[in-house]
Amino acid sequence: VIGVVIGKTDVRSFPDRKNIGSERYTFSFTIRDSPTYFINVNSWGREEYIRSLSESFRVGDCVTIENPLVQSKEVEREEKFNPVTPSCYKLLLSENHSMVKTSSCYEMDTRLLSLLHLPVKDPQDYYSLGDIIANGQSLDGRILNVLAAVMSVS
Repeated sequence: VIGVVIGKTDVRSFPDRKNIGSERYTFSFTIRDSPTYFINVNSWGREEYIRSLSESFRVGDCVTIENPLVQSKEVEREEKFNPVTPSCYKLLLSENHSMVKTSSCYEMDTRLLSLLHLPVKDPQDYYSLGDIIANGQSLDGRILNVLAAVMSVS
């Protein structure tokens, strides 16, 4: 799978249920290969492997993922912690079987770079700030999508 990284989480650790007293490490990222399709990628493993993998690329880099495990995603659980994707699958990276190679998008396909600037949500699924201000009471308690742009940083 070849795509541009459009999102990435920090490395986290959890107690390992199989080896009491030790920790398992994880991080995830989202790659996109077309305006319509993007998928979440999860990786679990030893601290050294996960930290090294996480540090090997950043958002905006193009990656080639070799030999991932393709799994059905558990929509209710997974979309609490990962971006909602149009696919009913996710990719899982394994230290022993998978590989991630980073390269310049210019070397691969400059069209991938344009995918960084596309929203991942349906354009009809956003509220404007004006709508939120005008209808604030009726929107109380709802989860809303807001599309915003940074005008300046100072």
